[in-house]
Amino acid sequence: MSTIWECGLYMSSGTFLVAEDSGALVGCVYIETRGNRSYLGLLSVQPESQGAGLGRRLVAAAENFGRESGSQIMDLRIISARQEQLSPFYQRLGYCLIRTEPFPANSVIKIPSHFILLSKSLI
Repeated sequence: MSTIWECGLYMSSGTFLVAEDSGALVGCVYIETRGNRSYLGLLSVQPESQGAGLGRRLVAAAENFGRESGSQIMDLRIISARQEQLSPFYQRLGYCLIRTEPFPANSVIKIPSHFILLSKSLI
């Protein structure tokens, strides 16, 4: 069974929640509170730990962190190139498509892509 704990600040604006199992890092998620909204990003689970619900637990922990910080909405964005894999996962967790946004003009990308913004009420 993995344990999720808070791991300091990321560039002085957010926090990583990390999951460990037997002392090894197995997953993490970044959360940044922005008033009544929070941002969830960088969700990652070690391949050998995937499929056991750890990603869902990390998202739930991030949502609880947002609620406890006074946020009413959780926002996240995915890259269109990963939409087929990621969109169904987040939709099962209650996230809804809000809009799309282009990559910044100075971004170097290998395939045409854009951001897909999703949100979920935390209340």
